[in-house]
Amino acid sequence: MLPSRVGRRPLRLHRISLRDLGKSFGVNARRYATITELKSYPKPGEQLHGFTLERAKHVPELQLTALQLRHNKTGTEYLHIARDDKNNVFSIGFKTNPPNDTGVPHILEHTTLCGSERYPVRDPFFKMLPRSLSNFMNALTHSDFTTYPFATTNGTDFRNLMSVYLDATLHPLLKENDFTQEGWRIGPENPETLAQGDFSGPGSKLVFKGVVYNEMKGQMSDASYLYYIRYQDHIFPNIHNSGGDPQKMTDLTYEDLKRFHAQNYHPSNARIFTYGDMPLTDHIIEINRQLQVFHRTGADEAIKLPIALDEPQEVTVEGSYDPLVGEDMQHKTSTSWIMGNTSDVLETFSVGVISSLLLDGYGSPLYRGLIEAGLGPDWSPNTGLDTAGRVGIFCVGLTGVKKENISKVKQATQAVLREVHQNGFDKKKVEGLLHQLELSLKHKTANFGMSLMQRLQPGWFNGVDPFDALEWNKTVTTFKEKLTSERYLEKLLEKYFLNDRTFTFTMEPSSTYGEELVKEEADRLASKISQVSREVGGEAQAQEQLVKRELKLVEEQNNARGADLSCLPMVRVADIPREMERKPTRDFKLGDTKVQWREASTNGLTYFRAINTLEGLPDDLRMLIPLFSDSIMRIGTKGKTMEQLEDLIKLKTGGVKASYFSTGSPTDLAAASEGISLSGFALDGNIPVMYELLRELIQETNFDSQEAESMVRQLLQGDASNALNAVASAGHSYARRHAEADLSPQARLVEQVSGLTQIQYIISLASRDQSQEFQDIIAKLKQIQSFAISNSSSFRAAITCGAESVSTNEAALRNFISQFPSSSLLSYTPQHSSSLPLAHQSRTFFPLPYQVSYSALSIPTVPYTHPSSAQLQILAQLLTHKHLHHEIREKGGAYGGGAYAKGLSGVFGFYSYRDPNPQNTMKIVLDAGRWAREREWSEQDIEEAKLSVFQGLDAPESVSQEGMTRFLSGVDEDMEQLMRERLLDVNKEQVRDVADTWLVKGVERASMTILGEKKEWVKESEGWTVKEVKGIEA
Repeated sequence: MLPSRVGRRPLRLHRISLRDLGKSFGVNARRYATITELKSYPKPGEQLHGFTLERAKHVPELQLTALQLRHNKTGTEYLHIARDDKNNVFSIGFKTNPPNDTGVPHILEHTTLCGSERYPVRDPFFKMLPRSLSNFMNALTHSDFTTYPFATTNGTDFRNLMSVYLDATLHPLLKENDFTQEGWRIGPENPETLAQGDFSGPGSKLVFKGVVYNEMKGQMSDASYLYYIRYQDHIFPNIHNSGGDPQKMTDLTYEDLKRFHAQNYHPSNARIFTYGDMPLTDHIIEINRQLQVFHRTGADEAIKLPIALDEPQEVTVEGSYDPLVGEDMQHKTSTSWIMGNTSDVLETFSVGVISSLLLDGYGSPLYRGLIEAGLGPDWSPNTGLDTAGRVGIFCVGLTGVKKENISKVKQATQAVLREVHQNGFDKKKVEGLLHQLELSLKHKTANFGMSLMQRLQPGWFNGVDPFDALEWNKTVTTFKEKLTSERYLEKLLEKYFLNDRTFTFTMEPSSTYGEELVKEEADRLASKISQVSREVGGEAQAQEQLVKRELKLVEEQNNARGADLSCLPMVRVADIPREMERKPTRDFKLGDTKVQWREASTNGLTYFRAINTLEGLPDDLRMLIPLFSDSIMRIGTKGKTMEQLEDLIKLKTGGVKASYFSTGSPTDLAAASEGISLSGFALDGNIPVMYELLRELIQETNFDSQEAESMVRQLLQGDASNALNAVASAGHSYARRHAEADLSPQARLVEQVSGLTQIQYIISLASRDQSQEFQDIIAKLKQIQSFAISNSSSFRAAITCGAESVSTNEAALRNFISQFPSSSLLSYTPQHSSSLPLAHQSRTFFPLPYQVSYSALSIPTVPYTHPSSAQLQILAQLLTHKHLHHEIREKGGAYGGGAYAKGLSGVFGFYSYRDPNPQNTMKIVLDAGRWAREREWSEQDIEEAKLSVFQGLDAPESVSQEGMTRFLSGVDEDMEQLMRERLLDVNKEQVRDVADTWLVKGVERASMTILGEKKEWVKESEGWTVKEVKGIEA
């Protein structure tokens, strides 16, 4: 999938827990001293290539050195984080307070990347994707600032992308056609179906078009996003919708866009961030070269604040109706309190602790007082502590609330806060949160730099000193000192929470909401067309002008396909090593259990993963494993409550988990294996405790307790209440899973536990009335419990730890396994169902209340080790970048679309995301094989496709993931090396051959799935089967 330009307004919510605060701060001491020593850098006040170093600070707990510089001529702020990490990060960002709800920051974010003075090609951002080895490339519109980040391990690639990003943001072409393509326009629905000179034939119906316009229509179809954005509209009325409201977006003009860029995209209003082990001097020379042509201007220093809450305020608005949940569970409501200034890092940290203590876990006071009390099945989207702005906001709310319970939610929340204040916070729970921070500081991740950037930027753009935010030891030490004073946290609770200076926001359902949106758009479209008619002298003339303009845009888009891209820089396939970097593992057995060991530098942590393989698992049990995994983290055991277990998990581990697992075979498409996966990590000394917690959770969860049934029902209701939103936010993934399910055994398994089939099953269970029998489900959960783990050859484990802890880990694992039951007697009768590729094409349509659609088409191909597998991966990248992006996104107006190849399930697929015209998309992908077979591919095309594949293949890997490909899927390093060689050796003749063999000839066995509003072309006579997303029983 193409990296998306996340142009919506991301949620300002950051549910704060200590683990979040320290997330990803792992270390690598390879060249630590050289890179981070302060003496290696100029002293504060000294000049460096057009910049002045204002201050520098070494942060030993994070093994980094921060340097803050300012550009002498323009005043640009620049933060460089020096750290021994080869995955280097760059970002340029601008303060972009939106002036209205037209989405001008979002549309500008898209349009700046459509060509610049130095790189005057159409859409260099997407053209650079296959010319780079970056592992992250994006552009992000936040509520009040916009950033353009990337990450790469390659020095040449870093310099190339930095040059493109700086020129794109500071010197964009901002052509009007790019504005209409990315933003909005009125044009014929299918312009290429029109005959020459025919302005009223099939496909001529005028509609609103535009990539961002359709993206935001999709966003507004997500009820959670709709609730959140309307909440933001009222609590932050001075911060307009930066993503854009489709109803207001069509008021934005091209002149407005250019004006907004001139006002905001200037170095004086910019903040630049770099991170990693590449030399600061190299960065500064290029950045100064790009900035020195500008002169200093005024920066946008306006920091927008939420409404003043001197007294309680209440707002109720209408929202969409969810057809997948009961009519009496349609309301959402929340209550918010304003916190203090986020520049006070200690107090913000402390309030974050309070938020975690109140909200995190099933044993938390607010969960017990609201959800367990039956007021609603799940938290509202804005629940938590938001620290992204100048002041914090704490919010508590619920979804799925009955109308008569709306006022009770606030009352219950306030009652819980008063009770907590009176009884005080449990010190052990605070210790558990601090332990999570300790582990997160030790945990080595591959994306540390990107995580750090994302954590620092919201505060940096809103007046929080990034140096203060980096001082972890100082903050935690001071917090611990404060904690010794009498009722420190309780006094903060009293200061901010124990009052009625609140904002209560409620969304009530409207059964006509969707119809009103359609009517509003139709009326707005008619008004716009009428305006054009008056300007050009009549309706026929308006139709002709709008069609001609669209055809001119299509012509420009088509001409861009063959444009000279030689001005764009790129890395070369020759830069990719032919030999992969191997991460050795070793195998041995503990009794019948196979164990994979990976010895690595882990900072004193041990990572555990295990699979208990299950043969012939019946469908009804398989589909309940996700519920079983949730239930054992909810119910508690005979000896401990869930609250006690959660406290132990936080005090002794970095987290434990049980989940469903499945994989295909790298050599045989007819083979698939499944089972239950266990995972967790902890300090080496706490591993025995971690194992005991896992054993207790799985073997001793008390499904016979009086509360078990009600707790399981609550879990189901929470999942069901979010089902429609889950599909709206990732509809293409659900469409893909459904389309693939008819083609391979492994894909069928995945669909049952994480696809539309699982959603339908959850809805059916959640809709059972309280009076209906539920013991059948409890009995099946107990049945799963009986075989979830076993001391047999079906159980295998993987350990990643330091060499110094191997012997103690072996002893702890041996003891853990010895407590398992034997699996010689299964508690179910094995069932084996065949799932062979279709002999004919299938088409399935799921009607859903979305303003845009999601589509997928899948074709059966070959397993991972087949020679064609590598060639199909290259073909997928070629089709994505050279054909589908152009046809589906640029011309079709969908937010995204592409092709992919899956070796482990033997599937080649296509998808589109937030697509206004899925019928046309399906025509394009059905013909994609022929297009690829007849295309005269150049060596440059093949080179770029290989680079695209290796972006993911050679992306940095967290230490906890080393060796996991082999353990989970059976793809060993020799297979990976052979695949690597085959990928590097693919040629254009092979690409055409696999396009013909597997796509052209295989399309007759394709499986097609579309989700969205049902159109008139969805007919049984055309081969379509219409399925409702409603409850089913397994």
